[in-house]
Amino acid sequence: MKITISALRRLVASLRARGRRLGLAALGLTALTGSAMAEPQLEKTEIRYQGWVGQVTFVELADDLGYLAPLKLKWVGNTISGPQDIQTVVTGDIDIGGAFYGAIIKLIAAKAPIKAVVGYYGSDENTYNGYYVKEDSPIKTARDLIGKKVAVNTLGAHLEFVLREYLARNGLTPAEAKQVTLVAIPPVTGEQALRQGQVEVTTLAGVLRDKALERGGIRRLFADTDLFGSFTGGAYVLRDKFIKENPNTSRTLIEGVSRAIAWAQTTPPEEVRARFERIIGERKRNEDATPIKYWKSTGVATKGGVIGNAELQVWIDWLVKDGLLKPDQLKPSDLYTNEFNYFRPGKTAEAK
Repeated sequence: MKITISALRRLVASLRARGRRLGLAALGLTALTGSAMAEPQLEKTEIRYQGWVGQVTFVELADDLGYLAPLKLKWVGNTISGPQDIQTVVTGDIDIGGAFYGAIIKLIAAKAPIKAVVGYYGSDENTYNGYYVKEDSPIKTARDLIGKKVAVNTLGAHLEFVLREYLARNGLTPAEAKQVTLVAIPPVTGEQALRQGQVEVTTLAGVLRDKALERGGIRRLFADTDLFGSFTGGAYVLRDKFIKENPNTSRTLIEGVSRAIAWAQTTPPEEVRARFERIIGERKRNEDATPIKYWKSTGVATKGGVIGNAELQVWIDWLVKDGLLKPDQLKPSDLYTNEFNYFRPGKTAEAK
């Protein structure tokens, strides 16, 4: 069979075209494979957590902003106590929880296998915890608190540590400080307990503080910012085992949470409040969203909740002074990691 020159040319062109198509297909397959390889496989795709009535946690905000995808959240109930929240992490009933640094340090000192991974709350000029008395109360100084009762949300947490620091800075001996009685009362009933004389001092923050001040008849004795200025007061924690077995999940989770914190730090408060109100409305937990109207700031002192040695050292020193830790028993680096924070040192990134 004879093949003409023109037929041969058509055959060569056809083969070249097929080669180009195959080459493009191969390139596309390579790109898809590379993309799949670039996306780390998540070891765990569901994150269990506890919420707070009438509040939006940064874990929930991160999910709403789309920063956690493809992770899914599983709400297992609510808490009113940081120590309870992180103890539930220790027992493995939830995957992430948050508390005051002092409570975290005490748990780690007791050999709890957890790490602080991102700072999530604190105090500043807009967001702080105040200690209030009745307007006509004879209590004017720290020494006047001897023999009196002070309402706090829970024992062994932020409010107790701040009060004890206030007493110590104002010259009360440990024996005298022990004569100040702490009474654990749910925050929503703290104002009522003060006005009805069940306690002489109550702690108030956020909407509870602002509404109580609007009603009048109470005055501030002191606030946590009077002692420490603006500071990050606590962090979310993960179990060491969780981090070891789920490194990619841990990174996705904490990068997302840190980006959510940065979003709330840099977004106008009215926009943050509107988003919080929508989240509360859509989750349908039969709760009052009124407190959100009084939200003013995150209180977190660093961008995205990056943790630093200084914010932990102050509480280590306090626990050593109080005899709850031995000198040099723990150092800040034993307690936290910024490995998963989107804004970790050395990583130049901005929340999107």
